[in-house]
Amino acid sequence: MLRMKAPAKVNLTLEILSRRPDGYHDIVSIMQTLGLYDELCFENSSSLSLHCNVAALQNGDNLVLKAARMLQQEGGYRGGATISLRKKIYMDAGLGGGSSDAAITLLALNELWSLGCSKDDLIMMAAEIGSDVPFFIEGGTCLVEGRGERLTSLPDMQQAWFVLLAPDFQPLPGKTGELYKMVSREIYTDGKLTSILRSKLEAGEPLGPQHLFNTFEAVAFRAYPALESYWKIFAGAGGGDVHLAGSGPLIFKMLTRQEEAQTLGEKLKALGLRALVVPSLSRRELGY
Repeated sequence: MLRMKAPAKVNLTLEILSRRPDGYHDIVSIMQTLGLYDELCFENSSSLSLHCNVAALQNGDNLVLKAARMLQQEGGYRGGATISLRKKIYMDAGLGGGSSDAAITLLALNELWSLGCSKDDLIMMAAEIGSDVPFFIEGGTCLVEGRGERLTSLPDMQQAWFVLLAPDFQPLPGKTGELYKMVSREIYTDGKLTSILRSKLEAGEPLGPQHLFNTFEAVAFRAYPALESYWKIFAGAGGGDVHLAGSGPLIFKMLTRQEEAQTLGEKLKALGLRALVVPSLSRRELGY
């Protein structure tokens, strides 16, 4: 039996550069793993099966099973596995939980089945599953380019704390694709903001909220009309410099002092909001 944790992520920057001929968009982003996890357990079996604490996710379309089937095929493996998934990461929020679960499945079954696939092999498979999946094979702090398949490991960011606020409403079906449709050429950027952040990471300098950026914030209130009220409450509680997590609708603030982050998190909880305080997670802390 093999137990592993699948971490969440935030995009410290997310810049949309252009629309590609294949319909996808070229992006440049710096992603960061967080100390918030789903939990997975893998055990050898004659066939593949998935058990999840969220009934709606216990189906053949789950990215965990998609990853397992792909690895079976690529590795020529005839056996299977019983997989248990306990969801703790907010779902459909922009934290990459499903992508992380898929990546950890590739890593875990490669080990459990003794397939010997290299990290590059796993990243190639991950790119076929979803745009955010390759990042979780590497984890830590990474520059992500293309549509998510090109990774460059960066020095770990200095310890930071993230106050997460999960709005209590259902996101759009197919939300990421819908947000991309709302992004016009006028709000494309050229990658300079990400280059600045990369330079600071490589110089070992501390990051501030002014260094964070997400193109989707320009269309967030149009995509999620109810989000504006949460944003204002967050800012009013002391959470200026609020940012969207990925394609949302979860929003967050990055802080360098744990005490300050905990105080803000408690203020939000006292207002009856779903809030968490989690640390940044370095590559060495991932455990895989």
